[in-house]
Amino acid sequence: MAETALDILRKCSLFRGLTDESRERIARLTRRAVFRKGTRIFRQGEECAALFCVGSGVVRVFKTGPSGKDHVLHFAGPGMTFAEVAVIGGFPYPAHAEALEDTVCAVVEATGLRRLLTAQPEICLQLLQGMAFWVRQLVGLLEDIVLRDALGRVAGYLLRMAEEHDAPEFELPVLKKDLASHLNLTSETFSRSLRRLADAGLIELPDVQRIRICQREPLRDVAEGLLPGEFE
Repeated sequence: MAETALDILRKCSLFRGLTDESRERIARLTRRAVFRKGTRIFRQGEECAALFCVGSGVVRVFKTGPSGKDHVLHFAGPGMTFAEVAVIGGFPYPAHAEALEDTVCAVVEATGLRRLLTAQPEICLQLLQGMAFWVRQLVGLLEDIVLRDALGRVAGYLLRMAEEHDAPEFELPVLKKDLASHLNLTSETFSRSLRRLADAGLIELPDVQRIRICQREPLRDVAEGLLPGEFE
């Protein structure tokens, strides 16, 4: 049986601090939608019509610069949201969103949600917990970009993926070029960093998209900028 919109909301990190009653109120403003692979869900600059909670699949959220080059801001997978800040702030979508694979979302109507938050301030307070989690993720990404070199960013990303999968071997969820953009790296630098980690014996590359972590603690040292002897 397919997940309902309420089922998806229950698993959403943004709404983790809400009571069951509050989630059910939001569910009344929500519809379940399926976006096929390659669908542009919305475009940068369009009026913000909804908040999206991912039930299954992956969405790429990206901006297009003046030169026409795309930069990936983040990937939204199951349990994650996108367009939440635009909905709460009442401004246009600041980026594009595209389904990288067939994706199911709970789509929360923006006007109705803002009206509900105005009428029910206790729901605003409950949302703060989820927003704090979202801000912490954003700060972590900024720290990676500002404080870590290319090798450290790649190592840190691989460690986070291993923790999410609870396994030392996993498949990269999207193309390497998109991951490189997300980490503010070129595709060549991303691939070169993977090869350096593999040559040092910290990871293995079974195929194009699969990664196996062989030495977690030395990899963590690389993520923190403490290069082991293998890199000297």
